[in-house]
Amino acid sequence: MIGKFIQTFKDSGIKSLNVSLDTMCPKKFHELTKRNSFNQVWENILLLIKHKFSVKLNVVVMKGVNQDEVVNFVQLTQKLPLHVRFIEFMPFDKNQWNSLKVVPFDVMLQQISSQFDVVKLKDKKHDTAKKFKVIGFEGTFAFITTMSQPFCSDCNRMRLTADGKMKNCLFGKDELDLLTTLRSSAPIEPIIRKALFLKHQALGGQMQGDFTKLNPELIDNRSMIKIGG
Repeated sequence: MIGKFIQTFKDSGIKSLNVSLDTMCPKKFHELTKRNSFNQVWENILLLIKHKFSVKLNVVVMKGVNQDEVVNFVQLTQKLPLHVRFIEFMPFDKNQWNSLKVVPFDVMLQQISSQFDVVKLKDKKHDTAKKFKVIGFEGTFAFITTMSQPFCSDCNRMRLTADGKMKNCLFGKDELDLLTTLRSSAPIEPIIRKALFLKHQALGGQMQGDFTKLNPELIDNRSMIKIGG
């Protein structure tokens, strides 16, 4: 349980956490994760809210898998101060990506707007999510529109992988070893600068054009679990 780490989070100055949860159905949760841990995840989310942490709930939406739950996730924001973020299904190594599984942002928004009175919130500079709110609800919801409406021209994100590599784009194949340099007490700023200047114009230089014509076999990248960060 996350409860034993709550005070550590507070002492570290952490105020916001991202939690991945693609379904509110325990059976489907097991099918997606191969674990019977839905109740534990949900209880941890409620515990974080109780302790006044800002919780971003990341939901990867896939046609034929959990598209039918989009409205249910928005309904959670009625009484909970959650920030639900719907993420268009993106291609990574061995995640069985298919363009037909992608649910575009405008389709999800129409699905939600048919059920609720929705208002657009003002996005900050360099935001990677388009934010919305149902009038009168406690929380918010947003869309990360990587596939249908890429936001590369305004993205200033860099990513540190789980094994200490610097990626200048989530979809880029270029990775520079930061951890080894750090452990040797050498300066890491030159590596970060090099990574920044290697940044491609869009989507790591590997996914330009219409996503419906994308061949995932031609993308050189790791799985999201291995990227981490």
